[in-house]
Amino acid sequence: RRGSLLASLGATLGTIDRGFAGFDPPASRRDLKWDLAQAGWIRGYLVHIDDASRRDLVAHWLGELDRRIAPALARCRRSLIYNDANDNNLVVRGEGASATVAGVIDFGDICQSHVVCEPAIAAAYAAMGLPDPIAGIARLLAGFHAEFPLTAAELELVHALVCLRLAVSVTNSAYQRAVEPDNPYLTVSERPAWELLERLSAVPPRRALYAFRAACGLPAHPDSPRAVAWLERHRSELAPVVLPDLSAGLDRVPLLYSDWSAASTELGSPAEREDVAAWTERLFARIRSAGAVAAIGGYDEARPVYASAAYRHRGNERDEWRTVHLGLDLFLPAGTQVFAPLDGVVHSFADNAAPFDYGPCIVLEHRVEDEGGALCFYTLYGHLSRESLAGLAAGAVVRRGERFATLGDFTVNGNWPPHLHLQLVLDMLDGHGDFIGSCRPSERPLWLSLCPDPNLVARIPARLFPPARPGASALLAERRELLGGNLALSYREPLEIVRGFGAWLWDADGQRYLDAYNNVPHVGHSHPRVVRAVAEQLAVLNTNTRYLHEKILRYARRLTAKLPSPLRVCYFTASGSEANELALRLARAHTGQRDMVVMAGAYHGHTSSLIDLSPYKHDGPGGAGAPDWVHVSPLPDTYRGEFRAGDPGDPGDPSDPSDPGDLPKGDLGGRYAGRVAEVIAAAHERGRRIAGYLAETLPSVGGQIVPPAGFFAAVYAEVRAAGGLCIADEVQTGFGRTGDTFWAFERYGVTPDIVVLGKPIANGYPMGAVITTAEVARSFANGMEFFSTFGGSTAACAAALATLDVVEEEGLQAHAAEVGRYLLRRLATLAERHRWIGDVRGAGLFVGVELVRDRATREPAGAEAVEVANRMRELGVLIGTDGPHGNVLKIRPPLCFKTADADLLLAALDGALAEAAPA
Repeated sequence: RRGSLLASLGATLGTIDRGFAGFDPPASRRDLKWDLAQAGWIRGYLVHIDDASRRDLVAHWLGELDRRIAPALARCRRSLIYNDANDNNLVVRGEGASATVAGVIDFGDICQSHVVCEPAIAAAYAAMGLPDPIAGIARLLAGFHAEFPLTAAELELVHALVCLRLAVSVTNSAYQRAVEPDNPYLTVSERPAWELLERLSAVPPRRALYAFRAACGLPAHPDSPRAVAWLERHRSELAPVVLPDLSAGLDRVPLLYSDWSAASTELGSPAEREDVAAWTERLFARIRSAGAVAAIGGYDEARPVYASAAYRHRGNERDEWRTVHLGLDLFLPAGTQVFAPLDGVVHSFADNAAPFDYGPCIVLEHRVEDEGGALCFYTLYGHLSRESLAGLAAGAVVRRGERFATLGDFTVNGNWPPHLHLQLVLDMLDGHGDFIGSCRPSERPLWLSLCPDPNLVARIPARLFPPARPGASALLAERRELLGGNLALSYREPLEIVRGFGAWLWDADGQRYLDAYNNVPHVGHSHPRVVRAVAEQLAVLNTNTRYLHEKILRYARRLTAKLPSPLRVCYFTASGSEANELALRLARAHTGQRDMVVMAGAYHGHTSSLIDLSPYKHDGPGGAGAPDWVHVSPLPDTYRGEFRAGDPGDPGDPSDPSDPGDLPKGDLGGRYAGRVAEVIAAAHERGRRIAGYLAETLPSVGGQIVPPAGFFAAVYAEVRAAGGLCIADEVQTGFGRTGDTFWAFERYGVTPDIVVLGKPIANGYPMGAVITTAEVARSFANGMEFFSTFGGSTAACAAALATLDVVEEEGLQAHAAEVGRYLLRRLATLAERHRWIGDVRGAGLFVGVELVRDRATREPAGAEAVEVANRMRELGVLIGTDGPHGNVLKIRPPLCFKTADADLLLAALDGALAEAAPA
């Protein structure tokens, strides 16, 4: 979250110090307790630190100053530096992710010191409270280095200098507290400084150095280029790691690449991977059918299989999943022998028994010589048979080509199909067999340098590996070239989503996102029941309605059974837009009229006629306004509209000249219906008769609106009295989404003349539907054929039937009601803490949260809503924004969304609202 701001801070300081280079005013050479090179002054003040363990910690860093820091600083560059980049001295421009450091104030601590002290001092303050301070410091260093490059020797000192500055800060605070106990400013950063000092002191200095080098574009491990070069030169001398037929190396046997990346089509769903025995059989059947002896799994491959079932936050940050595979997989039967590729000794063992860890493993240490001197690296072997390691001990010599282990089965190797995890490591970081096998995507440069490609040892031909995937920036550039410029992307930082299951989505880096945005996968992404139904039908036939087929009739019977009489005649289309277009034709054919009434802010589809019928489009950017045949009625918004719930001077007030007078006090539904009647009457006065009234039962783009009780009953009566048809657009709200009823219109006790369905009807398979009465259908059957090539295709009907089965058999309507009530109740509680939540509304899993800058004026907080949605995306929860002012947070997850998922959403929303709150 703060990465860009940290980089901006580093760049600002680098620019300042680059400008100072060569400037040496005499006054800048002075004794100053805040000059980090003079930190030894705190020795006489340690007595003020009450806690003995903390006093010892500061003493440790004073010892490091004498032993290591001061001698190394003496060899580093000196210059004039700013020397005081703490939070109180920064001027920041912008907000949220777009915030940058515009400058600094207070030059009272400027002095001649060592250049590297500048970013170290800044990091000591900036890293306080960060969930991953090393990563934060690395971002700051990257920004500084880009403007004023740091040397390798300077980078070696950063970790120690940050800790030393924190030691100075906490010692000074302890002293100041003793001298001025009533001055809180003097100790304002004491608690977070101690916390950070203790955390950083526990980090191995080499681990910090590797992160800092990688951030500055250097090989994370200084010996990485030499190690890679040595292995490439001696490639032909290495023994094969596994010998499937005991005679040939891996470069001379048939192998199959097994894709386990986030975008893999062969990995299967999480549910399918739960049965490891079946998963193993599927994988080895693929190997046999390909005529291969083994399968290989890729290095530097982002995999979705490492994420645990728990969703983790630290502070208000989401942990980034460790998804990038640092090893090479060799899928072979249990019992396959493993051989040493070159001479070494046993370094360590571990039994990593956690699910999707690498089970029993062994690490071999190898020492070789090249022109640069001695080199040391390690090979790590995971998923081994526990019994095969029993005779080995740490320090035992293992010769090139010697068998030292065999592969275990899935019961001992972390619930994977049997395979060897082979990893090359340049520094075990004081670990013993439990070295990480996957890394965070943001730390790729660090760990890929520390763990070079193990194929340097395995010697598998490069042609067997897939080409590297293009990154997000390359995809974005190609998209701009090949696709229309007004094809929008969600979020400030676009997501490359490659996988979905249930209420979760995965991006190309294997990072997981809770999907509270997409209502199209109605019963959940990639629901196995729907996937199986479509695949089975596609394997047999997928054709159109010009042939008899039973599935379309079976679905029509099932669908109409869910609808009130007389809605019994179905037409099937390939989309909701096509369905709404057909509904318009039906209304015109039946009434002989052309004009339509719609709600303000409505969106019904992307065809030309539907753009005309969608104020959201024709009144928005690029729109030409409503044509003369479209009549727009007010949105029945009881929070922001003309008639408001709980507004004492409004509903039913006889002093209000707009009050019809014959409605009961507080009858908001009747009052808004009266406005629709006025629109119809005004059209009649101009000689125009209406064909129908088209409205979403719960307007979505209009702002997740729940119209007041009585509204639709009164409106439908007015429309029918005027000779028009009533069309319910249930694309967003049908099939149990609103919880208490299967269709949203049932909430209002009305029966439309035409119902329009789309999007969720087949869980994302392209399909829509129009259901109407026999009378309207007869009017439409005027001799002109209706035909939609893919509407009601056999595969579409299979998907729709399966979707309906899942809704019924998994009780998703009742589930939506239960989870929706819980979510709305918790959101109302959240509104008590965040004063800029103006309104919480919804039904079932159709929910809106309206943000305002001021509850009294209800000024829309559109920019803030966008910021909140983007912040939640960073926290791993996807929502959208809607409404005429773009200030309504839209929450419409798949119906499998659980109460625990709601808790995750609420936690992320709570944090995002707190960060973006107005002053």
